[in-house]
Amino acid sequence: MYLKVFKEDVIEGLQKAANIIPQRTGAAYLRSIWLRAEKNTLELLSTDSNIEFRGSYTAEVIEGGLVGVQGRAFVELLRRLPSGHISLKVDSAASVLHIEQGRRKYKLPVNDATWFQQFSDFPEEGAVMWSGDFLQELIDRITFCIGDEGSDALACLSMKPAANDAIEVAGMNGHQFAMMRFMHDDLRALLPESGILIQKKYLNELKKWLGGDEINVNLDEKRLFVRTENKAESLSLPLSSFQYPDYSVFLSRLNGEGVSTLAITRAEAQEALLRIAIFNSESNRCTYFKLSGTEALLTATGQDTGSASESLDVEYKGSIENIAFPTSNLLSIMDHYTSAKLLLTLTGPEGPCGITGQDDAEYLVIIMPMKILDDVNFSEEQV
Repeated sequence: MYLKVFKEDVIEGLQKAANIIPQRTGAAYLRSIWLRAEKNTLELLSTDSNIEFRGSYTAEVIEGGLVGVQGRAFVELLRRLPSGHISLKVDSAASVLHIEQGRRKYKLPVNDATWFQQFSDFPEEGAVMWSGDFLQELIDRITFCIGDEGSDALACLSMKPAANDAIEVAGMNGHQFAMMRFMHDDLRALLPESGILIQKKYLNELKKWLGGDEINVNLDEKRLFVRTENKAESLSLPLSSFQYPDYSVFLSRLNGEGVSTLAITRAEAQEALLRIAIFNSESNRCTYFKLSGTEALLTATGQDTGSASESLDVEYKGSIENIAFPTSNLLSIMDHYTSAKLLLTLTGPEGPCGITGQDDAEYLVIIMPMKILDDVNFSEEQV
């Protein structure tokens, strides 16, 4: 293999490829970035055995071929080189890649093409267009409620067809739940009736790869495929086969009889909670709300931290007098809204609390209150 390429044409793709591969663990095959040269194109391929990245870039190909190179070392070297032409030539007899730029010359060991395992091709039939920046926003608004660990459905994002021709995306971790509905007829038709599940660890990589441009999306029975509109880069992720919990039961409680509603100004509540968080401790990590028609009294007490008390102007309708929430969780949820005012729907002192905002259409987060004990300690309830 022998080719010449501009650093500016490939460095972004190389960095994306390097993000996928394991840093130290795994077989040499997985720590490699594979270079395939043909028809004036350099194709970069990398995988961690689950996620697959492919990118095609313009190059002057003098001799085609396929070779694997130590991924992170190769990318770091090219990243530190100045802009301009770079020559890449494989010496098969010595099993090295010669990298040259002017008077700069380097050698890196390579893996033979016999180590290469085929990557999944993007399925062309049935592919649909989607907004890359909307998918990024969707991932951000849901994944913070998905469990960080585990190999079950609670470590996954759920996306499925919903009523009224909508798509419903959800995530939960046992004490928080986030859901967003949106319309996309072509994507809805692509989804199986039971929906798809994607593990959180793959979503984080997908979010890094995405830009603000339009993307192509497709599915097969085992993988989700996304590709840039110009078809230059693609990423594919494995789908999970877990059974997602039925969350309709606790969603229905938000529309049941006897719920209470609390309208708050988001910025004022965030500022108050940030101050109150100073007085939280490991054993008392929540904010206690005492509710009345036009006021919410927020308090926190810690044996070693002291106490705090703040009053917020609110609009409250209901019978619940006292309720408590984990301060850091409530702050994290509020950060994902843009609405100036938020509406909290309370189903009980220990029941699901739904949070919505007028300017955050079709977006809902549920947080579970903390159980208030007689000695004003708190214990976390599960969804």
